[in-house]
Amino acid sequence: MTNQQATEFTHTTVLLHEAVDALDLSGERAHGTYIDGTFGRGGHSRLILEKLSERGRLIAFDKDTQAIANAAEIRDPRFTIVHNSFATITEALAQLQIQHVDGVLLDLGISSPQVDDAARGFSFRADGPLDMRMDTTRGISAAEWLAQEDEEKIREVIKNYGEERFAFQIAKAIVACRKTDPITGTRQLAQLVAHAVKTREKGKDPATRTFQAIRIYINKELEDLEVGLDAAYAALAPQARMSVISFHSLEDRIVKQFFASKVKVEQPDRRLPIRQTELPQPKMRLIERIKPSEQEIAVNPRSRSAILRVAERLPEGSAQ
Repeated sequence: MTNQQATEFTHTTVLLHEAVDALDLSGERAHGTYIDGTFGRGGHSRLILEKLSERGRLIAFDKDTQAIANAAEIRDPRFTIVHNSFATITEALAQLQIQHVDGVLLDLGISSPQVDDAARGFSFRADGPLDMRMDTTRGISAAEWLAQEDEEKIREVIKNYGEERFAFQIAKAIVACRKTDPITGTRQLAQLVAHAVKTREKGKDPATRTFQAIRIYINKELEDLEVGLDAAYAALAPQARMSVISFHSLEDRIVKQFFASKVKVEQPDRRLPIRQTELPQPKMRLIERIKPSEQEIAVNPRSRSAILRVAERLPEGSAQ
C-alpha cells in the first residue's frame, strides 16, 4: 500500500445510532444474522457487532477496495466482508449457506473519504484523475467513458441522473472539448461545466449535478439499488427489518416506492366472491422515517440531505 493509499480520511457515519437502533437488536434478535450492505468505513458495522451476542453474525458488502482494506482490520469471527455490491446478496448468502437474515442496513451514496481523496476523482473541489469508480478493479473510469460515449448518451445521463437542466449544453461542451483536449482531470471537467452552465444555484458549485450524474452512472448505483432492494427483501425472515439511508431524491424515490409496493398491495374488485382471508395482504409495514437532527447537521453538514426509511417484513398471510 502506498503512502497516498494509506492516508486516513475521516468519515462521520450519518444517522449511526438511528439506523442501527431501527434494526431492533434486542433480546433474541441479538442472536440473529444481519447484513450491512454498504460497509464504507465500518461505522454501522462496528455498532451492530457491539450489540450482537456471541451467536450473532454480520455479513458486510462493499465495492470499494479501500473499504475492504478497512474491513480486514475487524478481527471478529462473527464478521464476514464481501468485496462486491449489495446487489449480489442472493449469490453471497447462497455461498455462505445462509437462507434468511434478521435485518439489512443500507447506507447509500458516497462516503467522505471517497470525496476527500482527490486521487479517487469524485470531487470537483480538488484536482485529481477523473476516475469515479468505487471499485477501481472493475469497469471503466469516468475519463474513459467521456472519451468514447456519444453526445446524446452523455446528455441523457447528466439529465436523468443529475437532474441538470443544462445537460444539453454540458454534453455538447464535453464532446467539443475532447476533440482537441482529452478530459482526464476533475478540475478540467468542473471548469468546462462551469462555462456551459448559464446560471448557478446559490451555494452550490455548477459542477455538482454533473459529477453526481457521472458517478451514479459509472458505478451503476441506481441499478444496484433496485436489484439490491429486491434481493434484501427476499432474504428477510418474517419480522426482519430493512433500514435504508438515502442522500438524494433519485435514491430516496426508489426506496420509497419499493417500500410502498410492499405495504400497499392491489386489491381485487370488491364485487368478486373472495373471502377476506384470501385477499392479498401487505408484505411489509412501515416503521419510521427519520432525518438528521439539527445537532447532527451542525457537526456533519454532509448529513443534511439524508433520509432514513425503515420497514419490517410481515409474516405470510398477516395483515398490518
